[in-house]
Amino acid sequence: MISNFVEELQWRGMLHDIMPGTEEHLLSGMQSAYVGIDPTADSLHIGHLVGVMMLRHFQLAGHRPLALIGGATGMIGDPSGKSSERNLLDETTLRVNQEAIQGQLSRFLEFDSGAKNAALLVNNYDWMKDFNFLTFIRDVGKHITVNYMMAKDSVRKRLSEESSEGMSFTEFTYQLVQGYDFLHLYRKYDCTLQMGGSDQWGNITTGTELIRRIEGGKGYALTCPLITKADGTKFGKTESGNIWLDPHKTSPYRFYQYWLNTSDSDAEKYIKIFTFLSKEDIETLVATHREAPHMRQLQRKLAEELTVLVHSREDLENAERASEILFGKSTSEALKSLSSELFLEIFDGVPQARVPKQEIAEGLDIVGALSAKTGFLKSNGEARRELKQQSISVNKTRVGQDYTLSEADLIQDRFILLQRGKKNYFILVVE
Repeated sequence: MISNFVEELQWRGMLHDIMPGTEEHLLSGMQSAYVGIDPTADSLHIGHLVGVMMLRHFQLAGHRPLALIGGATGMIGDPSGKSSERNLLDETTLRVNQEAIQGQLSRFLEFDSGAKNAALLVNNYDWMKDFNFLTFIRDVGKHITVNYMMAKDSVRKRLSEESSEGMSFTEFTYQLVQGYDFLHLYRKYDCTLQMGGSDQWGNITTGTELIRRIEGGKGYALTCPLITKADGTKFGKTESGNIWLDPHKTSPYRFYQYWLNTSDSDAEKYIKIFTFLSKEDIETLVATHREAPHMRQLQRKLAEELTVLVHSREDLENAERASEILFGKSTSEALKSLSSELFLEIFDGVPQARVPKQEIAEGLDIVGALSAKTGFLKSNGEARRELKQQSISVNKTRVGQDYTLSEADLIQDRFILLQRGKKNYFILVVE
């Protein structure tokens, strides 16, 4: 059963440009479309998610999605939206990256379902590696004029930038290589549509032009808007860099927190783009959120859906528990259930002091732990005042002046969390 893919993208705010006739072509029966994915790292990051979501919606609409790993183009570099050439990768690195990316894509796309529209993963290095230069310029290059290539926005922008050192011939030929990908997939898999970000329109239409001129066929193009943040900062970037899908590069907790901290206006946009919730469910969520924005229900739902989609239900539950520990009411038991890695991540940047395990084993009085041993508080007098006012907690449990730290307080046999008030934390690292 074929459903209206273009209509789905439109209401989700995921449609930027579309070639005339594309919607009708897709409604005529099952079609194949591809999105190119940069393999320059061994993980996707959330900047890739829009293209991946488009492929998933395409498959849900009854069509066959092709994910193209740009092994050959990854060795060249794409000038679109960039001011300099990217680092070129060797084949071994590209293969490692491809394998890791396929594992991540399998959480979104059905590759092994046996259905006619099962997804395919292809790598353009496989058909480009045997091309020699003379054959390529004879069989492909002669069909596209320099005037046509120079007219592309990505080329003109690079050449007109004052800070740019120009464009190498390698980069200039990028659109020919990407265009040939479309031609090859058209020939081998009857792939008639290429999708990508709006900055890829020029490269995509070069492919449709090659299909027309060489095969006399018809290729189609569709792009989505480039995702932006309301505050003008770059989507998917934090002070520590990209938000990766690999849990070793960006932990599920940090991934969850990124979406949880989305602004209200961005959350309304992102909930449509990055989840598979229905239009009715999203409209209800948005209305509920607008009535009580302080509850951040929209952000919570966005963070929940994406964390389960990219990671797992268990990772979501851990992230929610960790968030509750840091920002809400929590218990000593919940704190002690955290792994050492997650504990350190939650309290990243919190001041620390090291204390010999022997002192904890013998019993360390709370006043000394707060002041002389750690410097968390300035003096014993200040420590006693805070304790008297019941503003001091050990592992989220309020304590008084007569409290003694012992091995029973250890989290993962290594840490003790001291706290003054709601937001002032200090970690004892016991060695």
